[in-house]
Amino acid sequence: MKIMLPICFLLLFTFSIHAHSQIKILFDATKAEMAGNADWIIDADSYNLGYTASGSMQTGLGDNSNPQQTPTPTQSNVTASTLETYWSGAISSWAIDCAKQGYTISTLPYNGQISYGNINNPQDLSNYNAFIVCEPNIVFSSAEKTAILNYIKNGGSLFMVSDHDVSDRNGDGWDSPHIWNDLMSNNTVQKNPFGMVFDYNDYSETSTNIPNLPADSILHGPFGSVTQVKFTGGTSLTLSPASNPSVKGIVYASGSNFGNNNVYFAYSYYGIGKVVALTDSSPCDDGTGDPNDNLFNGYLQDANGNHRRLLMNATIWLVSHPGTLPIHFVNFTGTTSLHQNTLYWSADETNANNSYYEIERSQNGILFSSIGSLPSHTNAAGITQYSWIDHSPLNAINFYRIKSYGKDNTSGYSPVISLINDENTTLKALPNPVKNNMDVYFDPVMANSTIKLYAANGTLVYTHGLLPAQQYQHIDMSKFTAGIYIIAIETGGKVKQQKKIQKQ
Repeated sequence: MKIMLPICFLLLFTFSIHAHSQIKILFDATKAEMAGNADWIIDADSYNLGYTASGSMQTGLGDNSNPQQTPTPTQSNVTASTLETYWSGAISSWAIDCAKQGYTISTLPYNGQISYGNINNPQDLSNYNAFIVCEPNIVFSSAEKTAILNYIKNGGSLFMVSDHDVSDRNGDGWDSPHIWNDLMSNNTVQKNPFGMVFDYNDYSETSTNIPNLPADSILHGPFGSVTQVKFTGGTSLTLSPASNPSVKGIVYASGSNFGNNNVYFAYSYYGIGKVVALTDSSPCDDGTGDPNDNLFNGYLQDANGNHRRLLMNATIWLVSHPGTLPIHFVNFTGTTSLHQNTLYWSADETNANNSYYEIERSQNGILFSSIGSLPSHTNAAGITQYSWIDHSPLNAINFYRIKSYGKDNTSGYSPVISLINDENTTLKALPNPVKNNMDVYFDPVMANSTIKLYAANGTLVYTHGLLPAQQYQHIDMSKFTAGIYIIAIETGGKVKQQKKIQKQ
């Protein structure tokens, strides 16, 4: 149970996730997770945080928890019998269970920095296997959104916890479902990268509506099988397999079909990383923490202990990665010419024991296939430069990534870049660039043909069925944001004509 008391995604460089003999998990406290009647932190030794009129956190303005980077007492003394009250925070049960798994647990304090690839930040995301953010109440900055998405794309994991609509705890006009959607839709990396969107609902119910998936390691994992969840003011998710085919819902609202709507818990892969999403913070609450808050034990008491099983099975799944990058990609870019695309990348192969690189290409930025390979020229002294030519690029947008293989069978990916080739097509779009209305002319089509419009990152934003012999279609472009789009004429699921357009 919970009481609400509000206060009145072209990438050019990346860094690999460091290899860890020790699993490290970072819990966020930079997004006012402690505001109002919430205390979604693992431990605090002081209670002196308050919130300005704009919603930012500041010491001396209130009595909310002010969590420190390292929980105390030391986690090295955590044993199988350690109680969750060993640490003081409303999600300390979750953290203590993680510590009992042998994971190293840390908090990113209220004045910490969310970054990826910043060697000057000791709490850079590249140092952690998973990043857990439980009901953020401050919107992520543009730089933070880029850092989080690149972190996941290159092997990191994100646990997203939301709450119901209109749950703004720090009075800044933002609540968690809107903040998560802003991360996924308003970024410079990729729109809807995880294939899910948080709905703006308010649900309270106990649901046993869980699909029969005996091989699913989150529903049936090390902490047991999940059979129900109890929501006390939560929302739901709408899934979009067209944006990310890997997305899967595993807990649904009562009475819902096991489809793409009314989802309470979902997960997906993005790049070589993983994401899970829970749509209510009540299951995380263990009932203890900030003495100034009214907290309730949803972690163990609600839903007959199923919340603990769900959260811990999901956490274990998130940090169970098969391997890490054998090298560090320093940059990856490319150029286009009339009939070929040239890819360039450089890698720090110092002591990397790297074997070879495989070049992969995709038409939609999600499903990739190998189109070539290059042996590694491992440079013990540092950075090595590479180039590779695609002599037969797709006649429109081409997504590329480089997969590196180590001699010890480890592997990893570069960022994804896109190059666009649209020569040798009779398809015309007028005007181009376009602001509002566009007329598209194409070769006469056969039955079962469609015209589709893709954003530059591969997201399908428009589709319309065509009649046999049709040669013209009008599209209202006023509802789309500015940027590069691809028009595709498809017949029987195969692309016949494509064209790049610029939306102003």
